[in-house]
Amino acid sequence: VQLVESGGGLVQAGGSLRLSCAASGIIFSIKNVGWYRQAPGKQRDMVAVMTKDGNTNYADSVKGRFTITRDDAKNTVYLQLNSLKPEDTAVYYCSWYPWNYWGQGTQVTVSS
Repeated sequence: VQLVESGGGLVQAGGSLRLSCAASGIIFSIKNVGWYRQAPGKQRDMVAVMTKDGNTNYADSVKGRFTITRDDAKNTVYLQLNSLKPEDTAVYYCSWYPWNYWGQGTQVTVSS
């Protein structure tokens, strides 16, 4: 199994990014998939989850700003990040339930 996250970068507050997570060795469409993030010195927290049926759930801190989507043809999960804030700075990871396998992550840095 391999997960490859990409799309991170340095952006000013209020900006946007689109993260991608491409998978091999696992089929995302039959899994509950999601994005987590980890800031320096903090635990890894859930950001957004999509069930295999397409239902979504978001952390309160990102509701209305972030959107998780899935492209089954490409076996890729996306996270659209809008209205970014400095507190969104973290390494973002994708995974699937039960959240015990992680890729290398992609760094998102939001400057004020």
